[in-house]
Amino acid sequence: MRGKMTAITHHIPDALLAAYAAGSLPQPYALVVASHISLCLDCRATFDAHQAAGGAVLDTAERAHLSNGVKARVLEQLDAPVAPEPVFQRSGVFPGPVMEVLKGKPPRWRTVGGGVRQSILSATGEGSVRLLFIPPGQAVPDHSHNGLELTLVLQGSFSDETGRFGVGDMEVADEHLEHTPVADVGAPCICLAATDAPLRFRTLVPRLLQPLFRI
Repeated sequence: MRGKMTAITHHIPDALLAAYAAGSLPQPYALVVASHISLCLDCRATFDAHQAAGGAVLDTAERAHLSNGVKARVLEQLDAPVAPEPVFQRSGVFPGPVMEVLKGKPPRWRTVGGGVRQSILSATGEGSVRLLFIPPGQAVPDHSHNGLELTLVLQGSFSDETGRFGVGDMEVADEHLEHTPVADVGAPCICLAATDAPLRFRTLVPRLLQPLFRI
């Protein structure tokens, strides 16, 4: 049974959708994109159009801005393994693609400090993808990026220097963005996040904990 669609305002950049339709995104990014498509009618329609066109259109219908660095990174990944199809079902807050990785079981949360928890779904040479649980009002330490980070909100919302992100919204962050995401008041914020390189934290403690928490 398909889950209820939400009012989504932050979508997947068209180049990422086209690369996903072509089966060209690494698994961590593909899981986040598949999960967003399972929640977003607009991106599902664009995905279907790219599939019909063979995923060949990378420069048209740019609904969201994509920096040159992000676009170059996507184009470099065109020989990556074929991505999974989106699954249009949900179990609670978790989209079908996430439930497939979890094999229908609850996430195994691990505390990372300040009430924040994470559950690493996969971590390989091509990147990592994890679930994050952030209590209301809690901030993720200020950081920038060594690569590309995709973050999809599954429950609650968070805000940072670029705006507010609610359920189904996708934030695309690259090496040009430094931000401090803060979970909004209300339900705890649960996100699905994929990266291809470690984050760059400004303060000492998060940097010291990076190897332990694989962030």
